[in-house]
Amino acid sequence: MPDPAAVDAYLTELQDRICTGLEEEEDGGARFEERRFDGPGGSRSRPRVLAEGEVIEKAAVNFTHARGDRLPPAATERRPQLAGASFEAVSLSMIVHPRNPYAPTTHMNVRAFVAAPPDGEPVWWFGGGFDLTPIYGFEEDAVHWHETARAACAPLGPDAYPRYKKECDEYFFLAHRGEARGIGGLFFDDLDGPDWDTAFAFQQSVGDHFLPAYRPILARRKDTPYGERERQFQLLRRGRYVEFNLVYDRGTKYGLQSGRRVESVLASMPPLVRWEVDFEPEPGSAEERLTSHFLEPRDWLAGR
Repeated sequence: MPDPAAVDAYLTELQDRICTGLEEEEDGGARFEERRFDGPGGSRSRPRVLAEGEVIEKAAVNFTHARGDRLPPAATERRPQLAGASFEAVSLSMIVHPRNPYAPTTHMNVRAFVAAPPDGEPVWWFGGGFDLTPIYGFEEDAVHWHETARAACAPLGPDAYPRYKKECDEYFFLAHRGEARGIGGLFFDDLDGPDWDTAFAFQQSVGDHFLPAYRPILARRKDTPYGERERQFQLLRRGRYVEFNLVYDRGTKYGLQSGRRVESVLASMPPLVRWEVDFEPEPGSAEERLTSHFLEPRDWLAGR
């Protein structure tokens, strides 16, 4: 049977664990600030934001347990038969924008929906994943990230990683730019089998593997020397992140349609960003290599 309370308990604990882990990487002592909001029908949210740290320029780790009489349109695009159903949605969504351009941005979301059609049995599904968006690419970081992503898929067997890696590559793609947002990871949606317990175990595995995937990379890159050139390129690439979230991201659309607090929905946005008309990186540069090598979908674990 669907058990949203169990998801609630897991995700609130995961939020605590992730915030603690990120704070331990923050050399300047910056800490997450928490706010709490209660909504209709017992809905509640617990957004946390860390801002202006020495290592992390901005991070948001937001927990939400929403209840409503009618699923928002973004949640029924792929399930039109559930239009008008009441629902519970429990989620943890997070983003990290490091200060150092050599440390990659990362995003994770894990969520569970339980919908109750007026004339049918409750319907449940899970979704989520995590992905990495480097400004400057490193092979060892990409391999480590994907090795950990593969390990996270163990509860669903060996076919899960290639399937959800492919879905991640396809989802985090800026069609108007013709390029990927980053080097991918895992993305799954509408996971409603083989049963609740197995699907929930997979969601927990994804959540549990996030810090082991990201912290070693952040620790390895956060003190790399950089200058104004790298900083300006970082701000330019952050523009791609903003474009994706505002044009394509289902989570952003769902949050705005469901009436959630706008500041929490848009907490994924970087604090500073810039655009430049017709920017072209210098041939053979590290900036050029990002798009020519790292943002081209590939099997990072070939032979491993």
